[in-house]
Order: sequence, then structure tokens, then C-alpha cells
Amino acid sequence: MPDRLVQKFGGFFIPFGVLFLLLCGNALYLAGISWTERVTGWSLQNYAYQYAFLLHLVGGFLFVGLFIAFAVSHVLPRWRWRRKRVGIWGLVLLLVLTVLCLTGVLLSRIGPFVVKAPLLRSTLYWAHLVAPLLAVGIYVGHRWAGGAFSWRRLVQGGVAALLIGMLFFGFHWFDPRFLRTRRPQEGTRYFEPSLARTASGGFIPAGVLMDEHYCKDCHPDVHKQWAESAHRFSSFNNPVYLASVRETRQFSLSREGTVRRARWCAGCHDPVPFFSGAFDDPNFDDVHDPLGQAGLTCTSCHGIVEINSVRGNADYVIEEPLHYPFAFSTNPVLRWINHQLILAKPEFHKRTFLKPFHRTAEFCSVCHKVHIPEALNDYKFLRGQNHYDSFLLSGVSGHSVRSFYYPPVAKENCAECHMPPVASQDFGAKTYAGVAGLAVKSHLFPGANTALPYLRGRDDVVAEHQAFLKDVLRIDLFGLRWGATVDGPQAAPLRPRVPLLVPGQPYVLEVVVRNLKTGHAFTQGTTDSNEVWINLRVEVNGQLMAESGALDAKGEVDRDSYFLNVFMLDRNGNRIARRNPQDIFVPLYDHQIPPGAAAVVHYLLDVPREWAGKEIRVEARVLYRKFDWELMHFVVSQRKPDEPPIRGETPQGYINTLPITEICRDVVTLPVAEQVPATEDAKNSIAWQDSREPAPAVAVWERWNDYGIGLLLKGKSQLRQAREAFEEVEKLGVVHGPINLARAYQVEGELDAATAALQRTARWPADEVPWWTVNWLSAVINRQQGHIKEAADTLRQLVLQEPRGELIRRRFDFRWDYEVINLLGETLFDLARRNRSPAQREQRDELLREAVGVFKRTLALDPENVTAHYNLALLYQMLGQNELASAHREAHQRYKPDDNARDFAVAAARARYPWANRAAEAVAVYRLKSPLERKTSTAVAAAMNDSSPMERAGEKQPIPGGNLP
Repeated sequence: MPDRLVQKFGGFFIPFGVLFLLLCGNALYLAGISWTERVTGWSLQNYAYQYAFLLHLVGGFLFVGLFIAFAVSHVLPRWRWRRKRVGIWGLVLLLVLTVLCLTGVLLSRIGPFVVKAPLLRSTLYWAHLVAPLLAVGIYVGHRWAGGAFSWRRLVQGGVAALLIGMLFFGFHWFDPRFLRTRRPQEGTRYFEPSLARTASGGFIPAGVLMDEHYCKDCHPDVHKQWAESAHRFSSFNNPVYLASVRETRQFSLSREGTVRRARWCAGCHDPVPFFSGAFDDPNFDDVHDPLGQAGLTCTSCHGIVEINSVRGNADYVIEEPLHYPFAFSTNPVLRWINHQLILAKPEFHKRTFLKPFHRTAEFCSVCHKVHIPEALNDYKFLRGQNHYDSFLLSGVSGHSVRSFYYPPVAKENCAECHMPPVASQDFGAKTYAGVAGLAVKSHLFPGANTALPYLRGRDDVVAEHQAFLKDVLRIDLFGLRWGATVDGPQAAPLRPRVPLLVPGQPYVLEVVVRNLKTGHAFTQGTTDSNEVWINLRVEVNGQLMAESGALDAKGEVDRDSYFLNVFMLDRNGNRIARRNPQDIFVPLYDHQIPPGAAAVVHYLLDVPREWAGKEIRVEARVLYRKFDWELMHFVVSQRKPDEPPIRGETPQGYINTLPITEICRDVVTLPVAEQVPATEDAKNSIAWQDSREPAPAVAVWERWNDYGIGLLLKGKSQLRQAREAFEEVEKLGVVHGPINLARAYQVEGELDAATAALQRTARWPADEVPWWTVNWLSAVINRQQGHIKEAADTLRQLVLQEPRGELIRRRFDFRWDYEVINLLGETLFDLARRNRSPAQREQRDELLREAVGVFKRTLALDPENVTAHYNLALLYQMLGQNELASAHREAHQRYKPDDNARDFAVAAARARYPWANRAAEAVAVYRLKSPLERKTSTAVAAAMNDSSPMERAGEKQPIPGGNLP
């Protein structure tokens, strides 16, 4: 283009200069927002910002084209400079503008110019930011050297850029989302009894919640993982949930003519129909409507903008996310522009869809912590499944001072286990320790739900969950006791030596199950319908002689087996067997194993005389299946004729073919003597022999310790045996021995013996002693012995001081242990009540106020904590703050269990379910059944026209004397 044909503006072509000013004004706005975000931590990038950035991107590429034209037409004709200084300034300006253009192109990530390295991208960003400032200064020098510089025009250009920037700021607060928001007639009450809310108080368009293909464009690996996850099938596309929620919706319709109560489920399970307003339709097509098949979509999690509390029940705020321009366009060109904007400016996308709380356990708690409100059950507040507090109050999280075991470094959140890094080339992939190359956090969320992929025919996904479950528990055939009780002489641990058994004698086989890897109680979740049991087989000469935990022809587990589950009841004492949350009332027993703890199970092993001279092979396995036969039979019964069949259905009825996962196993071979000894003393003596099997690959002290822990957790029923186990640990030179002995003595009330055991921990090197557990036990014992002040001082140091030293290195922080925080509050309360005289009034009130502050710390961690509310009611009453006392008294009444009603339900269940009644006992000895005995019991059940030995558990059977209201 000939230079004489172009009008000049200060040495630049007019379009080139105007575009430069426009981009400068636009950049002032963009930089102003970005720097305000950096200084304040606020998230200010919004709808207007993205259109401004789009303009910057388009204008930038236009600028590159004009710059090339300018360089060709303005510089090349002047390559022989008559004035050297002007030429030098011009070349430097050309170089800076080249840097400006190149950095802009690279930052836009167009085509092959994709820069992922954070350091390089940061360098390009700063170069792009500084280049225009340098260009203005160099331009002044260039024009000054040429003698044609005009300050007036420079000022005019600066004012024009400033005005353009102010114009952009003027449009910043425009948000088109609120123009199309549709609001429910009930207002925010629409969302109750779920605690979920939308930021606008209105509905969110279903298309916005469901457009997961928008995410798939940049995150194909993450999308593929999510597409097979339990989150993807959280809603009506999950046949088990479908059967359950249908019953809840019908229950709500029958009570009040609406499905309002089922909203309690929807906040976590059905976000698309719930937040779009379709869920409340009683005739909602829960199978064929795409909204019901969407599950927990990407936006359902990543659209959450606030976590209100750790109460669970979906206590979060979600909003329609702000998107880049043309996010939902079907035009391929506009979608390409949208994609390019994300590549060029991913920070906005990250801030919108990945907030700091997404990386916390508190985020997971909103749906993985549950309470049943009065609005659902017409009764009162009841606690449901609770992964969060189980994790929080564990050694795995590093927040509990009371755990039996601790990891070298605590796990900070759920994702460390359930979102392992997986190799990927997704746009958001980055480096992780232990993974070669780039990786993303797995959105399959491996865990324990093997049922859903199996029902969909995805056996490969089942295998991934089974791999995750492998060895999360350990089973140990630990010892034998002579006789048919748990008090007889003991032979333990079994292996590398085993005792010679006496024919014709009964023994009690002691089996230990340890929770090794689960950061919360095992199993948690749908623990009333998860089927986890011990299968114990006794073989002689390869022939099965006795068994516990066998399956029948329908795939149902013998009800007399030991289950690691919760036997949940309704208020009439019937088993909750259909995932019917509106009826949940109280557990008859809870066999879950806390993190880092253990359970001890006893089996009666009869050795008949005909086994003399033979060897007994005992194999024990922990088996897992999600779900049990009874629930799946209900699911099949709820299937409508036009709906797809469920895997396991046969013309003869349902057979539970859901995959059974072997979590762990142990085997021991026990020799039997050739003949019966002549004397009773000889019968009861223990003769040891070398074992066929090697000892388990775990330290002997740890086997004794696990055994003792399992007995200790039974309460006071087997404290003597627990003490004996911990004495063995101490003899083996491990500090856990005296520490756990102190626990056992404290439970038994032997405080002097507990004190002596704790004092013996001083013999061990300091780095081997978990001093926090020792200090906690010391405080507990001091308090019981009347040393209240000393106990309070110790507890203050444990749960009020910031972590230091080793605690920081191991990521331990005991300020979250609200059980011990409550103990501190109660101790301060006791200390205050000792100051009774008028002269001590000020000191008493100071302690009372300190105790109030302590219990408030508990409520910040557990808002429904019964102990905290009870004590706060008393404390405020003593401080004369009656209104606050009344509020906490009401909260205590709302959250505390109804013990009288619980007793009624438990008594009814004990009479109705004899096998569960035995399992509910602190000490239970399980019988092993011969194959003939198992066949006989199955035949008897069939003759009674009982389609399942356990099916009657789900029926509503009247209780003599009348049902509870």
C-alpha cells in the first residue's frame, strides 16, 4: 500500500492507531479486573468481561494484520535512513510491537501455538502486558527524534483510551442470566426439605445443567471417566435409586398430595429436574424424560458457588455458571470461537468451575452426610449416613487425638483416595507425583459401587472398583480358645505355630478384621443394604464339613452369618430393607469398623472324634456385594412392564447375580490328635506344632494390638481379654501396649492402673510415642480423679493451639476433634462450678464464658451436636442469658435421640429377628453349619412359602400393644 495514499495519525496509519487505542482502553478494563481479583481475592470476571476479552482477541488479530501491513508499507520504503536516530527508535519500536503481536498469538493458543507450561505462559503474559507500555514510550522517542512529536495528540490518545476503558467498566455489572430466570411460586420454600438453594432463588435452565458435551470438548478423558461413575447414575437412571425414590414420592403423595418430601432426595440425586423445576410434577416420566436420566452432571458439582455448612443434606448454593460467549451455540464457527476463548483465557473457566472448596472434604460432605428431617419422617431429626464426620474424627484425616493408628502423613480430603491421578492429555492435565507425564484426577471416583456398572453390563468398570476394594480390610485367623466360651484358655497367635486339637472337643475360633485403608468407617454409604460378610469354611481332607456365610440358590447369604453392616429399623421394629428413608428410625446393631480399628468375631468350631488324626483347613474371607438380595428383589418388583429388565431376573424369580468381591482372605491348617488324651489336664493343655502356612506378613505385636482393639470396642464385655492382648503388645516392646492398656483400664474404672500404664510410656523414645494420645488419656484420667485444672490445661494445648513441629510435617491438626473439644468444654464447666463463693463470681463467669467459646467451636464443626447444645443451654442459663439458653435447649431437644421410642423399636426387632438379636449382643459366638444343615434350613423356608428367609423383614408387621404414631 503506497504510503502517500494513507492518511497518517502521529506517524501511524489511522486504522492502526485507532485500533491500538481501542485495545489499550480494553486492556485497561481487563487488567483492572484481573489486578483487583489478585489484590482482593474476589472473583470479578463475568459475562461482560468475557465479551470484552472476545473483543480484545478479535481486535488483537486484526492489529497483527494491520501491523504487518504497516511494517511493509512504512518501514521497508525507509530502509535507507537519512536520520540514524529516527531509524534506531523505529527499529526498536518495530521489535517491541513484534513482541506484542507474537506474545498475543501464543497466549491465544490458536492451532499449533498451544503453550501449557505455567512458567513460559506467565513469561509471555508479562511480556504482553509490558510491551504496549514500552511501545508508547518508544513511539514518543521515535517521533521526538523526527521533530514531529505532539504532546496534545498523545494526551488526546490517552484520554480516549481511558474513556474506552470506563465504557467497558460501565457494562461490567450487566448479567443477562437474571433476565431469563424463572422463579418458583413457593419462592425459596420450593427447595425444602432439601437444604440446597440457587443463587438467584429461581430455577436454572435444564440445558445449562445438562450440557456435559460442552465439557467433553476440552476434557474428553475426564468426561469418559465421569460417564461410568456412580455420580453419572445418581438419579432416575439408577434402577435401585429409582425404586426407592418412587416409594418416597408415593409416600409423600399419599400424605399431602404432593411429592414435596422427595425433594430431600433431589438436592443430591436429581439436580437437573430439581433445579429446573420439573421434579415436582407427580406425573414426571422418571424413565424416559432426559432430565431424569442426566444424573449428577458436571455443572451439578462445578456450578456450586458456596457451601453453607457441614450439616449435609445438600446445604449448598448453586448458580447458572457464567460462560464464555457462544457457549451454547450450535453454529460450528461460534463454538470454535468459544473454544478458542477458553484456550486463550482459561483462568476465568478455572475460577468459575473449580473453586478452592471443591478440593475439601467439606465439599463432599454436602451430599455424603445425611440427616432425616421431621419434614420427611413426621417424627424428628435423625442422623443418617455420615462419611464426613467419620473421616474427620479419624487418624487418617490427622484431626483425631484418639485414634489407634496414624498414617505417616494425613489425608487432607476425600479426593486423595477417591480421585487418584490418571494419565491424560486433557487440556487441564498437569503433573502429579508418581505419575509419568501429565494426568488428571479420576472422575470415575473409584469406591465400592460395583452394582451400577454390573447392571449396565460394564464388567470392566466393576473390575476397577474391585481393584480399589482389594485389601482395604485384613482378616486374621488369630487364635483359638478351649471350650465353647470366650473365656477359655487361649492359643494365639496362630502361625507360625498352631495348636494340636483334641478330637471330641469344642473350640472358639477368634477372627480379627482390621480396617486398613478406609478413611471412614467401613462400609458407610448404603450400609443397611451393602452386603459385607465373613465366609468361613472348614474342610477336612478336601471335603467341606462346615461353613458360615454360604449362599443359597437365589444368591442370598445365610442370615446367621456375621455381617459388617448396620441393621436399621423403622419405629415399629421392622428392618429397613428397601432404602425407604422416610421410615428410618434406629439401628439394632452397627458392625461398621472405624478407620484404623478392628472387630473380633467368634465362631464355634466343633471337632468330632471321627476327625482324629486328620487336618482341618480353615479359610476365612471377607466378601462384599452391593446390594443384598432383599433390596434387589424389591427393585425388581418395582420395575414397570415397559422398562428394561434388570440383570438377574429369571422366569423363576430374581437371583442375585451382583458381583461378589473378595476383599481379603486368610487360611490356617489345624492338626487333630490321633486320640483323646486320658486326663482333663491333658485335654486342656496346649501342644504346639509348626504350621503348614507361614505367619501373616504383619508384625506379631500388631496382630495382638488389632485383637485387643476389637475386644475393647465391644465395651465392657471382654475388657479382661483386651488387657491381656495389650500386655502382650507391651512385652513385645511396642508403646501401643501401655497406651491401649490405659484405655482399657480407664473404661473399667481402674484409674490408678491406667495412670501407671501411661507413665510407662516414658520408657520409649519420644519419636515413637504418639504424645497427643497420651496427653488426651492423661486429661481424661485426671478429670475422673478430680484434677480438673490439670485436665483443662492439657486439653487446651491439644485442641486450641496451632500445630507445630511434627504435627505440621504430618499434616495433623487436632483443633477439629470436636469430641475432645466437648471434653474441654465440660471440664471448664466443672472448673467453673467449683467457684461457688461470691468472691469467686468473676473467675467463675470467666470460665463459663470460655466454656461457651469452646462449645461454639464444636458447633462450627458439627452444628447439630447434642452435647454442645445441651451444655450451652446450661452455660447461658448460669450467665443469665435466658434467650440464648432457651434457643440451645430447643436445639438439644430437636437433635437428641428419643430413647423411649428407640427402646420400643429395638425390643420389637429382637423378638422378630432372632439372628439379628444375636448379632446385636456384645459377645456372640457364631455357629458353623454343615452342608446338610444348610439344605434343611432352605427346604424349611420353602415349605413355609417364604420366598426368602429374610423377605419378611421388609413387611409392616403389627406389634402387640399397638404401633407408635
